[in-house]
Amino acid sequence: MSDEAQVPEHVSVYRRIRRNFGDPSLRSGDARRRRRAAGDETSVPYGKEREPAGLGDVLGDLTSSMGWDSPMARAELLAAWPDIVGAETSGHTRPLGVEGGVLLVQCDSNPWAVQLRSMSALMTQQITARFPAAGVETVRILNPDTPSWKHGSRAIPGRGPRDTYG
Repeated sequence: MSDEAQVPEHVSVYRRIRRNFGDPSLRSGDARRRRRAAGDETSVPYGKEREPAGLGDVLGDLTSSMGWDSPMARAELLAAWPDIVGAETSGHTRPLGVEGGVLLVQCDSNPWAVQLRSMSALMTQQITARFPAAGVETVRILNPDTPSWKHGSRAIPGRGPRDTYG
């Protein structure tokens, strides 16, 4: 495991912001005057590389410098789920999220879960090709939720009503 994985997320976000935006003491009014007096101020209006950039380029640079590529790729993956598996399959499945490199997918019924398990290798290959920053290594297909008759603290132990499905 790397040091980045062991550090709590809020600490790593703080370090990333500090690294990208620098020390706040260097941005004070006195610090700017001292830099100008020392001759470090080389910025010229309308100089080279001062052309305005497009909004997409600016946001792309910001997300990569702040380390948001992976969460953004995961969100794009969940939004593009119908394009990945198709309209009919996406109507019977629901991606729950990515946890530890595993994409969790909930199915409506057991036949859909079996069908998706047979397609999981192809889905994984397609997801890693389209969204490499998402970090998806495997796809885990979950069976549908079953109803429960255990409501409240006074539930009677047993198999539940037997005449419901017969």
